[in-house]
Amino acid sequence: MASRPGILTDWPWKPLGSFKHVILAPCVIHNIYAFMVKDEKDLPSFLIFPILLWRVLHNQLWISLSRYRTAKGNNRIIDKGIEFDQVDRESNWDDQILFNGILFYVGSKIIPGASHLPMWRLDGVILTALIHMGPVEFLYYWLHRLLHHHYLYSRYHSHHHSSIVTEPITSVIHPFAEHISYSMLFAIPLITTIVTGTASLTSFAGYITYIDLMNNMGHCNFELIPRWLFIIFPPLKYLMYTPSYHSLHHTQFRTNYSLFMPIYDYIYGTMDTSSVTLYEDSLKRPEEAPDVVHLTHLTTPDSIYHLRLGLACLASNPQESKWYLWLMWPVTLWTMMLTWTYGRTFVVERNRFHKLRLQTWTLPKYNIQYNLRWQKVSINTLIEEAVLEAEEKGVKVLSLGLLNQGEELNRYGELYVQRHPRLKTKVVDGSSLAVAAVLNSIPKGTTQVLHRGNLSKVAYAVALNLCQRGIQVVVPCEVKKSFGITSDQNNLILSKSYSIKTWLVGDGLKEEDQKQAAEGTLFIPFSQFPPKKLRKDCFYHSIPVMAAPASLENVDSCENWLPRRVMSAWRVAGIVHALEGWDEHECGSTMADIDKVWQASIQHGFKPLVIKTPLKF
Repeated sequence: MASRPGILTDWPWKPLGSFKHVILAPCVIHNIYAFMVKDEKDLPSFLIFPILLWRVLHNQLWISLSRYRTAKGNNRIIDKGIEFDQVDRESNWDDQILFNGILFYVGSKIIPGASHLPMWRLDGVILTALIHMGPVEFLYYWLHRLLHHHYLYSRYHSHHHSSIVTEPITSVIHPFAEHISYSMLFAIPLITTIVTGTASLTSFAGYITYIDLMNNMGHCNFELIPRWLFIIFPPLKYLMYTPSYHSLHHTQFRTNYSLFMPIYDYIYGTMDTSSVTLYEDSLKRPEEAPDVVHLTHLTTPDSIYHLRLGLACLASNPQESKWYLWLMWPVTLWTMMLTWTYGRTFVVERNRFHKLRLQTWTLPKYNIQYNLRWQKVSINTLIEEAVLEAEEKGVKVLSLGLLNQGEELNRYGELYVQRHPRLKTKVVDGSSLAVAAVLNSIPKGTTQVLHRGNLSKVAYAVALNLCQRGIQVVVPCEVKKSFGITSDQNNLILSKSYSIKTWLVGDGLKEEDQKQAAEGTLFIPFSQFPPKKLRKDCFYHSIPVMAAPASLENVDSCENWLPRRVMSAWRVAGIVHALEGWDEHECGSTMADIDKVWQASIQHGFKPLVIKTPLKF
């Protein structure tokens, strides 16, 4: 929002919220009816809405590419990251596509000669290019300078400049009034070709795609235009801008006003003198070497959309099932095939915490594959390759997330340490901090807890610590021997009772067990995955997590199903391990001092997650 919003700031369909797309329904229905029933074979009119879908896909491809490249770090222009407020502010980027769709539909019906266009006319394509290079670029330059006048800037254009670090879609984040002026400007070549009878479907679709291409490219936070282009054809510097060129407009504000062609900045003396230097420095910038890597994996087939590289509107909120994702099953199937074919870990996120450079790497494997024995070798190979890649890059700590650690899979990461005894990168399973998070989630005054779910390294450690603290741990008869607790035996109790109000639950929690829990029971997970919430009269704590401090930068996506700026204890453990400079692995049967790890986490600004729980148990 602009600092002093003017009239026509909001889009007319803002009250519709997520149902805003229904405004196109009458146009779509009418076009389909006219084409299929009335036999009005006006192909350009019929293709208006497929072109809109192409624009959505085109923009999304740029978003994913830009986020991937800025996470890796090579050719990055600005180091500063983006936060949730920018993601929320730019979440309505498809409004301009809806607006254009309405304009195209209305124009095709009321402008003489705008319907029944031919597929191709060379003279129309040439005329469109010439008009854009001349009047459109010239008028935009002066409109842009006018928008930087304090009166219009404070009421309109400051909304766009709220994003110092730009993403491709930042290019279309403007108030409604600005989009009206831009639409009038970009309509000049289109209407001119219609009036002169030289318009074609190719010139229309091509011009719109060109605008989207240049807009998205110019707002990437990485440089991708190779230097050899300007060497081969030196005048190109007047005809095409670069991402670093426009980035200076967002950091300096009073330079580099041109649309796509810097020639008018050269003519009127508004080109930033550091444009060439920033361009060359960005091209030379190598891939970033992280200090800490968190190694995770895909969970469900539609989890690809919840990654930071996927759909920003989903990635910026806790992962949950969405009905409309079922409609995207062809895309989902294609992404599954792509991940299986690619078969390598990929970078999805970068963060900075004080002097530490953090990255999240994702394995192209899904939950179901971790449960298949024949996938075990393949998964371990990918994890081992990631460990060795981290070693080569000088990574200090690699933490294992989700199912990348397990007793049957790799003995909680110990397998890789044994295979590579000289490994300098410390492998951390984060079990000590996970145990600490569980212990600190148990309400004060609790004397008994009920254990349900599969046993794990964390489960054993939690039970042992509770027994040592004098808290009784109630377990089923069939699992007591598995705990192997020889001391404090009196606090490990066999019982089939469900009356205890504090439950420690893990993977494998049965639905019938949940249904027998007493009203007001508090379920505290000790596993990486949250239990299914079957009881509305009970309370469900989060999995072992901690809230991130404000000094953790570039946090613009959620970690799986966790709330914003909340991180799993396994991920936090790797960061703390590096901050403290601990020189040992935490994997296999090894576990760091629980109280020491907890206190170190608190000292570095991480906080326990506070949730609403019953007062008494």
